Amino acid sequence: MADIVKQILAKPIQLADQVIKAADEASSFKQECMELKLKTEKLAGLLRQAARASSDLYERPTKRIIDDTEQVLDKALSLALKCRANGLMKRVFTIIPAAAFRKMSSQLENSIGDVSWLLRVSAPADARDDGYLGLPPIAANEPILCFIWEQIAILYTGSLEGRSDAAASLVSLARDNDRYGKLIIEEGGVGPLLKLIKDGQPEGQENAARAIGLLGRDPESVEHMIHSGVCSVFAKILKDGPMKVQAMAAWAVSELAANYPKCQDLFAQNNIIRLLVSHLAFETVQEHSKYTVAFNKATSIHAVVVASNNSNTNNVYKANDDDKQNQYQISHPLGNRTPSKMYTLVANTMAMKAGPKPLQQINNGVNQNNQAKNDNSGNTKQTHQHHQQNLSLSGTSIKGRELEDPATKANMKAMAARALWHLAKGNSPICRSITESRALLCFAVLLEKGPEDVKYNSAMALMEITAVAEKDAELRRSAFKPSSPACKAVVDQLLNIIEKEDSELLIPCIKAIGNLARTFRATETRMIGPLVKLLDEREAEVSREASIALAKFASMVNYLHLDHSKAIISAGGTKHLIQLVYFGEQIVQISALVLLCYIALHVPDSEELAQAEVLSVLEWATKQSYMTQDEKMEALLLEAKSRLELYQSRGSRGFH
Repeated sequence: MADIVKQILAKPIQLADQVIKAADEASSFKQECMELKLKTEKLAGLLRQAARASSDLYERPTKRIIDDTEQVLDKALSLALKCRANGLMKRVFTIIPAAAFRKMSSQLENSIGDVSWLLRVSAPADARDDGYLGLPPIAANEPILCFIWEQIAILYTGSLEGRSDAAASLVSLARDNDRYGKLIIEEGGVGPLLKLIKDGQPEGQENAARAIGLLGRDPESVEHMIHSGVCSVFAKILKDGPMKVQAMAAWAVSELAANYPKCQDLFAQNNIIRLLVSHLAFETVQEHSKYTVAFNKATSIHAVVVASNNSNTNNVYKANDDDKQNQYQISHPLGNRTPSKMYTLVANTMAMKAGPKPLQQINNGVNQNNQAKNDNSGNTKQTHQHHQQNLSLSGTSIKGRELEDPATKANMKAMAARALWHLAKGNSPICRSITESRALLCFAVLLEKGPEDVKYNSAMALMEITAVAEKDAELRRSAFKPSSPACKAVVDQLLNIIEKEDSELLIPCIKAIGNLARTFRATETRMIGPLVKLLDEREAEVSREASIALAKFASMVNYLHLDHSKAIISAGGTKHLIQLVYFGEQIVQISALVLLCYIALHVPDSEELAQAEVLSVLEWATKQSYMTQDEKMEALLLEAKSRLELYQSRGSRGFH
């Protein structure tokens, strides 16, 4: 950096010396040349001062200002050389307007102002005169650019408080205008923002993380940030930073992943998925086995005492039934309330999946009782409880996050879920990593008990994970086995939301159930009824998504399509579909017709279809041009119609 700046400054310094020499040798316009010389000397002094401070100069404005200064000095030299003309003929033919000196004097003043501003803005925080630096003359054409330069320069050399304020200013600019965001990136703002995230105070870190999230609005910008090291910076913050900063970092990750999906794997390689799941699991369910830290060696006197107690645990369990029942007790995310069905399911699941018990899963009561026997001090018991609490952090070294206020904890979970939502979108390896942890259980608990934004982000994350599982048979079989307690918990909560018809969560939950259509057994038809109910007198989008989800149950790629088609008929789906095909909005008509065709194909001999005159509906649909524009739709419609004609004409007497 310093060498580059010195190279940039070398030529204008040389030009300034030449102007001074030419002005001294002037034979005409001597007074004007003397003024030219004085201003050039002042400018030359500033340029030399800049060369001495080259290591501190902010490169982007330095290039722009020095380029302009070089052009001014070149013109000044040309003017001074004209004044050296000797002889009568040269003087006669060398015409120098008086206005030329006034214009040159003004340009030199502007260059002096620009270089002075550059020196002030690049000076360390303790060497500045005041907080406001003003704008240089070069800012006349583009004041925003110079304001951005000033804020980025403060990020490089300002105090911690000043850097925080500068980051907040860049946040304001990036939020207001996409072009300003581009300028911040082009002028080198990403590097000092990332440095502030690593080394700043919490407020500055939060502002810088917010700025990074706002700047990553397009693939090119996100790729620039990736190359600048944003992944490792966010990984460090999510592991060790203050919770408010971690929440903002998680939000920024979600923004970058949403705007540039190719960065998903890079975040995953930096352990971001594990850290986000850890935040999601904190105070939601007990630590998940994949991320539990098992301690094999006692590293302190206290650990030795706990380890010695562990050797007697089995005998104590036999003598103490209450302790045995509490072995896998889980803290309820909302405090001490009567355990719900979901709470009980999660607790049982944790106990079922528990393998060899790591140290932090040893029964609290047993440890405390034995500790009291070994130590007569009452403080030992408290120390042990505190030690147990710290051990439960599992994979993070965040200290004191249990003491954060509820709003901060809820926001952290919301942003973690949002980040997992965007990281999981269309990415099988990441979805597999998420589902192999206890994240599905976390989502199930949060869907039941979390705040609204946590519920929404959890529902969206499940929608994306199930969308990937729908296309990835291996993921579908491993993560969403019908016998899996986590899968059951998720499905229970999705159906619960659909039955309650929660407007904010309805669409993602409908989509998630539809994505899981191929995982349900033939005997499990409880999801059909609530979806069929949504076909009746609902908003167009809800009816459309319900019919699309049901079509996934009834489509031919679903091995149990026949059973599901019969279940849809039994739930009264036929009459609703006929109404939608005839009178629904166009976005609903096509999806309803597809589902009706599947049912007609699989259960053509159904008495309900005959009584509802589905054949007439299909005949009417074949005459609607907009319904048969798609070749696949037309082929499906004709096949369903011909199949109905075959069965219903043959059995019509029995039906009527």
